[in-house]
Amino acid sequence: MNRSKPSKYGSKKIGRRGFLRSGVVGSATLLAGSMLPLEAGSLMGSAPRSKSPSDSESKFELAEMSVKELQDGMKSGKWTSYSLTEQYLKRIETLDRSGPKVNSVIEINPDVLTLADQMDRERQQKGARGPLHGIPVLIKDNIDTADRMSTTAGSLALAGSIAREDSFVARKLREAGAVLLGKTNLSEWANFRSSHSTSGWSGRGGQTRNPYALDRNPCGSSSGTGAAVSANFCAVGVGTETDGSVVCPSSANGIVGIKPTLGLIGRSGIIPIAHSQDTAGPMARTVEDAAMLLSLLTGIDPRDEATRASRGKTAADYTRFLNPHGLKGARIGVARKFFGFNDRVDAVMDECLKAMKQAGAILIDPADVPTTGKFDDSELEVLLYEFKADLNKYLAGLKPGAPVKTLKDIIDFNEKHSNQEMPYFGQDIMTKAQAKGPLTSKKYLEALAKDHRMARVQGIDAVMAQHHLDALVAPTGGTPWVIDWVNGDHATGGSSTPAAVAGYPNINVPAGFVFGLPVGISFFGTAYSEPKLIRVAYAFEQAIQGRKPPKFLPTADLKV
Repeated sequence: MNRSKPSKYGSKKIGRRGFLRSGVVGSATLLAGSMLPLEAGSLMGSAPRSKSPSDSESKFELAEMSVKELQDGMKSGKWTSYSLTEQYLKRIETLDRSGPKVNSVIEINPDVLTLADQMDRERQQKGARGPLHGIPVLIKDNIDTADRMSTTAGSLALAGSIAREDSFVARKLREAGAVLLGKTNLSEWANFRSSHSTSGWSGRGGQTRNPYALDRNPCGSSSGTGAAVSANFCAVGVGTETDGSVVCPSSANGIVGIKPTLGLIGRSGIIPIAHSQDTAGPMARTVEDAAMLLSLLTGIDPRDEATRASRGKTAADYTRFLNPHGLKGARIGVARKFFGFNDRVDAVMDECLKAMKQAGAILIDPADVPTTGKFDDSELEVLLYEFKADLNKYLAGLKPGAPVKTLKDIIDFNEKHSNQEMPYFGQDIMTKAQAKGPLTSKKYLEALAKDHRMARVQGIDAVMAQHHLDALVAPTGGTPWVIDWVNGDHATGGSSTPAAVAGYPNINVPAGFVFGLPVGISFFGTAYSEPKLIRVAYAFEQAIQGRKPPKFLPTADLKV
């Protein structure tokens, strides 16, 4: 749930290290063990040593398996949910907690094998509930689960916090028969703590690494989900975004990510940044799997009034829009203002545009969002106001005895435990948010109105109507930058803001590589245009085949 590009908030994102054992760990234990000693030569300097792919990695039976392939395997009796779960757990132990130490999973569900066994027995007795029945899924550690896993947003201030009830997302996953494998690390507080943060770092979880090059950043704030899905630690995953936090880690980790229209997926039970922009979103290795997961996550959430607007505007099955010829005749606008920050990224994008044209797309180039860059100040203003109000509301609903009840409590906790929580960057964004007034403030209301006017009516809606577009395209971001706790993030470009501020959908698809590092392309459009975007994104994916699994290299191969 956060921006993941050069940001008007300061310029960054997140990261760090330490895999927490399954089950609930008390806050005292977390505080005592959160700052584990680094291996010699790790992160700040040379990357951790990583051998070429081990036998367990190169022979991983489930590598790059789609949900349909896994489902077919369970139907035929080749696998069970239990055996799939065991294999993913072993891979996490081997490659996430040990070996390359990607460090994407912050907590394993202590009941995961019991859940898998239950899904196997139900399959035998009643049949499968649907495409996600028995499939292991990882979700971001800001999504409530009413089980033995805690929900902390990566912060030690919420260590051991158990939700009163499932979030809307967790409930939908359980109803679909998914097996909640565990929770993923993230940029702490969805990267809304400091303007000098390092993406993928949290006080509780440490630094998540990019599985393509371990000294590179996975982007954020859904860092762990992006890295875990890419590294084949699960079948599919769920992240959250406020501005860039699904699409950027999807781009940086070479996977597909869908940031849906605001209100398409219920937000209840998700630790918030801002209700005017927050949403959960599916993250997967293919457009098909992402569309399938989106289908299962949509619906009216009684605890989220924003979902009421989506009534009658959602699809029961978004996979029906998968069309390998979906680019033929599609009018694609090229948002050129988001190009030009890196020549090699531009070269990848040029090849993508050629492929779209060859597939029958009609390119309108340029077709820029006319208000690009004109609402950065108002976006930050809105987020600061809403963060304080929305987070205080969430914290007030925690179980009695929770260590923090307000944003001010969190700020004080971080100061008291600065060695564990603020060894590399501070909390200037939090202190700015704390200084804001209520949501009735004139300054907030004017900023929110400006956001909606500039991003929607005069922005995306205007350019799409002018050129009769089906979608806009732009590079999602630059190549993953080197992890740097001293200076913070080094992100170079990004295109997520217009769709994020407007509350409109955005899909990242793997587009190619620069020095072996993934680069993604974004397809975005007007409200509830997911069917069109999925159609063109899928056709593009089939034409390009831009996904290649990571090799867990210690550093990028600059000779590629």
